Amino acid sequence: MEHDFQQLINRQDTRSVKWDLVETLYGSKDVLPMWVADMDFQVPKAVSNALSERALHGIFGYTYTDKQLNEIVVDWVKEQHHWTLSKAWILYSPGVISTIHMAIQSFTNKGDKVLIQTPVYPPFYDIIKKHERTLVTNPLQLNDQKYEIDFEDLEEKLKQGVKAFILCNPHNPVGRVWTKEELQHIITLCKKYEVLIISDEIHADIVYKPHQHIPIASLDEEIQPNTITCMSPTKTFNLAGLQVSYVIVSDKKMRDTLKEMFHKQGMHMINTMGITALEASYTSGKTWLNQLTEYLRINIQYVLEALQNRNDVKVIQPEGTYLIWLDFRGLGWSHQKVKSFLQEKAKVGLNDGASFGEDGEGFMRLNIACPTQRVEEGIHRIIQALDKIKEEE
Repeated sequence: MEHDFQQLINRQDTRSVKWDLVETLYGSKDVLPMWVADMDFQVPKAVSNALSERALHGIFGYTYTDKQLNEIVVDWVKEQHHWTLSKAWILYSPGVISTIHMAIQSFTNKGDKVLIQTPVYPPFYDIIKKHERTLVTNPLQLNDQKYEIDFEDLEEKLKQGVKAFILCNPHNPVGRVWTKEELQHIITLCKKYEVLIISDEIHADIVYKPHQHIPIASLDEEIQPNTITCMSPTKTFNLAGLQVSYVIVSDKKMRDTLKEMFHKQGMHMINTMGITALEASYTSGKTWLNQLTEYLRINIQYVLEALQNRNDVKVIQPEGTYLIWLDFRGLGWSHQKVKSFLQEKAKVGLNDGASFGEDGEGFMRLNIACPTQRVEEGIHRIIQALDKIKEEE
């Protein structure tokens, strides 16, 4: 393997949210952090080289995006996701969540209903609440260790006047990569009830075969003008700290409205290093990404096998993302007890399932984008702590 994903890299004292806030968040320095969605892997050499070269230039004035950068994005989306874009459809922003904030402000009004599929990425709730919109949920259904969409409930909710639907695909935290049939069903309902689709596709590039990510806007020319697609290289290439993303909007009027909101909020410019990293990763990062995906698959398989015969914790196998949704409901404990147990007894720092909504109670989210040795250590800690509880009982 060309890239050494096995390398244990010390990220402490780099102002890393994941590593340097362990004691603040979990109350102890000896908790192993396996939570926030960034990786413990170095970026592709082409990216670090491009950033180094840009740094050596020594001048970091205002930077703009251009047609050449748009062409790079167009080529990437076409190659990765078989969707042919027009360069004119692309806008840039510091992040996907920033874009969703702008979209909600641009295309809905206070009190309007906005639907999300729970359990889901916590900032979705925050966006709806902060802008004084009305939260509507379409809870996903867990059947045989796989989450599915309750389309009967979805239609019932949409017909009640929902203005916008924030779709998460691949879904964070449950790891589903929605199929063509599922997406087409969503399209049919959103067309029927005239619902704007805001599609968060930030995890689109990390998908495990035979699953395939399909941008929802690519499936239907009629829904395309009523869809805002958010993408980014940040999850794919571990660039979150560089704050760079883009949004695809085919309808000119909608695109101009969103662009105006970006300007109103001072969000119309992305940073120099983010632009540099986007260009380098999309032009030279494909081999690294292929190797990464295979490595993550190994880590997922390890977790599945290590926990496969247990009744106290079940693994929801991800079809995409580098996040694993763990089901601890078999313990029969309160959610707070599960959370405290993992933090204080197992000494593993996971994402609190309840932060993804009430449907996440009894669950925790595990990040496996780290060397296998670290995944093994985290799972070993969990198993050892669970077994000790059994012995004490």
